[in-house]
Amino acid sequence: MITLTDIHKSYKTGASQLHVLKGINLTIAKGEMVAVMGSSGSGKSTLLNIIGLLDSYDAGRYQFNGKLLKNMNETRAARFRNHNIGFVFQSFHLIPFKTALENVALPLYYRNVNRKKRHQIALDFLGKFGIADWANHLPAELSGGQKQRTAIARAMIANPSILLADEPTGALDSRTSQDVMEVFKQVNAQGTTIVVITHEKDIAAMTHRIVHIKDGTMDNVV
Repeated sequence: MITLTDIHKSYKTGASQLHVLKGINLTIAKGEMVAVMGSSGSGKSTLLNIIGLLDSYDAGRYQFNGKLLKNMNETRAARFRNHNIGFVFQSFHLIPFKTALENVALPLYYRNVNRKKRHQIALDFLGKFGIADWANHLPAELSGGQKQRTAIARAMIANPSILLADEPTGALDSRTSQDVMEVFKQVNAQGTTIVVITHEKDIAAMTHRIVHIKDGTMDNVV
């Protein structure tokens, strides 16, 4: 599904260049759930951003289902993300003045689904993740676990083929983290490919495969 070949990425820092990714080679098959681990600054979030078309790469090849993704403008990248990729973040990224239902329904708004239909679909997704009773609550009224379930429902409502999660349990206690990972396993069992960035070994152990990044290179693969 995803094939990264000799991916390099650098950023300008003043007069110098910071070489973050130094020839990454990685293949992720359809239906896999893969954890990416590495210390702070190792390049794991940069890698996730490149996979999610939130950032570009300088050299190498990125193929998604056999299609080369390179030099896409923001409009094309946004369209591709909206149809193929879901995102879950540590800080949830929920809109504070919208209810859980409205947050989940938002991706369908950008697909021009009418309000009644998108709200019904959103309510169904909240039900799948066990928080339908909280549909009309604002994010500030939800627990950390409820916020992350809402974020996962929002990521999945457009039926993406891949879900990218950047430290999705980083702001949660251990019990809630386990609950959220069970939700990811449920999503994965339905065929969605998942890539999880994490520094927590017990979270990584719940995936199919662990990829280690060290100083911008693949250290080893389990």
